[in-house]
Amino acid sequence: MTIHMVKLCVGADDVDDLADWQARLLKTLPSPVHHTRMAPKRAEEMLDGGSIYWVIKRAIRVRQRIIDIRTVKDDAGRDLCELVFDPQLVRTYAQPKRPFQGWRYLKPGEAPRDLKSGEAAIDLPPSLDAALKNAGVW
Repeated sequence: MTIHMVKLCVGADDVDDLADWQARLLKTLPSPVHHTRMAPKRAEEMLDGGSIYWVIKRAIRVRQRIIDIRTVKDDAGRDLCELVFDPQLVRTYAQPKRPFQGWRYLKPGEAPRDLKSGEAAIDLPPSLDAALKNAGVW
């Protein structure tokens, strides 16, 4: 069964900040990567079509497919988990998410839907987005 990961995108004000950060990485690496101290115990499930869902400004706003999970050494020789992503950023409907440390698993049924091709990615505050959906306007 596929499982996803959700992680805070610390320091990013919007999806464009994430795209800029990863564009800089792509100048020296074949794919964007992110390092974590702990390796996911459910890595095999994440590699079976899983994505990382990035939380930006208290809402999940974008995802990337996870293409590899490997162990690398840091400058001090300690093991790190390296998550390797597909370079394509896929915008999602904003889904409110409270701050948390590290990362969390996300079941496919709980993940926000991708925005369809041609849909505008409007960065509404998550509370307004939820209110519009509840009112049937959105």
